[in-house]
Amino acid sequence: MKCTNFRETEQAATPHGVKVCKLYDTPDAQVVHITLEPGESLKRHITPVDVFFYVLEGTGVVEIGDEKKTVSRDTLVESPKDIPHCLYNESDATFRFLVVKTPRPVTATKLL
Repeated sequence: MKCTNFRETEQAATPHGVKVCKLYDTPDAQVVHITLEPGESLKRHITPVDVFFYVLEGTGVVEIGDEKKTVSRDTLVESPKDIPHCLYNESDATFRFLVVKTPRPVTATKLL
């Protein structure tokens, strides 16, 4: 059995400049843990595969296409492939969430 604790996982380098840890990475799927501190956000981008976000802690804003919604702990948000999206932490507390990409992308995410 393989167990991975995000607190013991090396931070991945990304163009977003926030705390990102890859927890699972296979040809079938990819799971990434992201922490956004107050005032931080992901850059608006497009992924070449379907993605979903699962909120672990805090409150944040998810923007997908023309829709924008505030989400909190225990919420799952679906984001279809090829649709611009981003997440923001406009609160005064930590916002942590998982990003699950399935299947694992074979082409890069496109920043906007």
